[in-house]
Formats: sequence, C-alpha cells, structure tokens
Amino acid sequence: AAIRAAMGEGETEVVDYLDAADTRSTLAAVEAVGSRIEGSPAEGLRIGGVGLRGAGPATIDVGNAGTLLRLLPGWLAGQVGERWTLDGDDSIRRRPVDRIALPLGEMGADLSARDDRLPPLEIRGASLHGITYEMPVASAQVKSCLLFAGLLAEGETRVVEPLPSRDHTERMLIAAGASVERDGDAVVIQSAERLEPGLISVPAD
Repeated sequence: AAIRAAMGEGETEVVDYLDAADTRSTLAAVEAVGSRIEGSPAEGLRIGGVGLRGAGPATIDVGNAGTLLRLLPGWLAGQVGERWTLDGDDSIRRRPVDRIALPLGEMGADLSARDDRLPPLEIRGASLHGITYEMPVASAQVKSCLLFAGLLAEGETRVVEPLPSRDHTERMLIAAGASVERDGDAVVIQSAERLEPGLISVPAD
C-alpha cells in the first residue's frame, strides 16, 4: 500500500495497517525516495506521493522485508537516469533476487547483484518495454513487481500465472486508475502516466 501511495500524485490515506518491522522498513523506503509521510498507526497515515516517475536516488535498507525487496525494484527500474541500492540484514542477504531480476532484465532493466543473484541489488533506471512473461512458479510478489514495471514500460505487459496468486496489487492499481485486466491465466497491464491518490484500508495485516 505504501509503495502504491508513493507512486501516486498527491496524498493517499492508509488506515488499519499493521505496525511491524516490515511495514516500518517500507515506510522508510518510500520516504528515502522522496515521499512525505504524516500520521501514526492509530490515526492512519497520509502519504504524499512523488508520482510514477519521481522517485529520487537513494540507498535503501529493506531490513528483513522480503516483500519490499521484491516489489520496489519493479517501480524503480523504469525511472531513467536515477540509481538505487537495496540492501538489508544478514537474512535478506541470503535471499535470491534472480526471480525478479531475470524478467525485469527482459524488459530492459539495468540491474546487478552479488554473485548475480543476491543482495545488495543495484538498480540503474532504464527505458522498459512490455513483455509476456510466463511465471515458472506462482508468486504474488514477483507478479506485483512486474506489474509495477509494466506501469512504466512501453506497450503492454502480460504476466501469465501457472496458478492464481493473491490479487491485492491488481485491486489497488485498478482503484488508482491503472488499466489492469485478467485474461485467462494472464494479468495484463498497460503503461500509465499517473496514479490517482485515495483511501487504502488494509484488511488484517
């Protein structure tokens, strides 16, 4: 939710979210790229977005947040001319990123990692193009990463799932005005110019 809010134009309100280490790492990450954050877990957050193409360069500590490590690169990879480094704790440094790096590379992303598969992950913003990617394993995290990249890619991006996975990202992007459709086993997203802010109520965690 915080990443989508950071992508938006203007202010997004996020309520009922779980205050935990991973969510705090995510909030710190979107703040590092330029988003404004006000509020608290009790009263809700107000996140001032930087827009789809407005993230500033940063070195980002993802802590132990594997979801953040896999989702954020999809958004950053398509912002031409900027650079980011994503790193985390000892556990994160043992978690491979090749499951996102390989399809992002097919889209034109410029990424590098330790031993070609482990954090730290270096991202140099580049022009992306849409692809059809058949996921070898169902993963909502990898799918979400590619959908974020598809917002910035030229043309259509089609992610084909071997089995359905959670669709929270699709729902949030549609609510923000993105063109996202289900076509059989595929989720299809079109390039976008902007996402609209709004209210995000987080169910459970």
